[in-house]
Amino acid sequence: MVGGKGKRVVLVTCASINEARKIARGVVSVRLAACVNIGTAPVESVYRWQGKVETAREFLLVMKTTASKLVALEKEVKKLHSYDVPEFVALEVASGSKEYLRWIEESVR
Repeated sequence: MVGGKGKRVVLVTCASINEARKIARGVVSVRLAACVNIGTAPVESVYRWQGKVETAREFLLVMKTTASKLVALEKEVKKLHSYDVPEFVALEVASGSKEYLRWIEESVR
């Protein structure tokens, strides 16, 4: 294990599995993410929107990328997403396998 300097995991939720697949393919094909995992079983989201508490079934994307690609990745997700305000949360990778972290770097070049 080595430090994950500059690597990020990004969480995005989508309204449908088709939208999740469209976003995943889109960001990987333009090299903004090395890999996107799609949770094919819906998650139940409870959130506040326009003053009310809402509940929705959503599909979770877990994207692996680099810090240098975050701005462009967020822009692409917003372009492809159906929500007015899509979830886009980036988490810093503390550590990981040297080979996998190198693969992320090479995949988004």
